[in-house]
Parts: sequence; structure tokens; C-alpha cells
Amino acid sequence: MDQAKLKEVHVGIADLGVVLRPDKLITMGLGSCVGVSLYDHVARVAGLLHLMLPYSTYFKNVDKKPKFADLGIPLLVDEMKKKGARLPCITAKLVGGAQMFSGNDEKLILNIGEKNVAAAREILKSMGIKIIAEEVGGNVGRTIILDSSDGKILIRTLGKKQMEI
Repeated sequence: MDQAKLKEVHVGIADLGVVLRPDKLITMGLGSCVGVSLYDHVARVAGLLHLMLPYSTYFKNVDKKPKFADLGIPLLVDEMKKKGARLPCITAKLVGGAQMFSGNDEKLILNIGEKNVAAAREILKSMGIKIIAEEVGGNVGRTIILDSSDGKILIRTLGKKQMEI
């Protein structure tokens, strides 16, 4: 494969990206945020969402849909469909949702990472999208690279050996 033609598309916080084979999607800084990776294995369309919060309904002004699981996941699916993906062929992988802050008083800790993961699971289930792998929780940030050729995700975590799901 000609590496000169391979594109690596960076997905920022509260953003999404969609690519076709052989391109890759990369997002960094997944602490309490969740990287929702969707892949259509037939059309070889890959999508990645870097969500920050579970539900938009808690806010009056929602200017950036990919920030929220409830708006971002359906938007990502729509963008993938525009590139040829079909809902029955899409599977999901979740990465992130860490508990980045800890303290003595459990009541003061907002476990937003856990809430983000739960919301993503709920929304994907409601859309009929099967989650086939997860690397969630813990207390460390992650960087992920999604390969549109096969749907595999390379996960880099500070102080740990990189892994693939």
C-alpha cells in the first residue's frame, strides 16, 4: 500500500470524523471523555466521536452536537451513511471514560467518565449497534488510532504497553 496516499485525520475534543479505507482516525486526550469508534466492515467506513458529556438535555445552549453522546452518536452514524455505511453492518468499540480526579469525599467526585460510558452504551443499544470491544474506566488518559482498513484500534496509554482492540 502506498503510504503517501494514507491520510491520518485528527479528531479533536467534542468533534467527530469519518474516513474510508485506508485512512486512519486519531484522537488524543481521552480522560473522562469517551472515544466512540464505529466501523462498517462491508463498506470499510470508519467513524470516530470524541464525546465529553453524556446528555445535551442538561444544557440550554447546545452549539456543538459532537460534545454529547445523545447527539454525537446519531450524527456520526448519519455522516458514515453519507459515505456508504449501512446501519446493520456497523459495530462499535468504546475507549476512555476514566476517573481522572479522586478525593476523600466520594460525594464531591463527579464520575463523568462512568456516566459518559453508560450513556454511550445506552444510545448505541437503542440504535441497534453492537459494542464488540471496550477499554474503559481506570484513571489514565488514552490516545487511540482507528484503522479504516480493518476497524482495529491501537490504544496508547502513558506508562503502559500499547494494545489493540
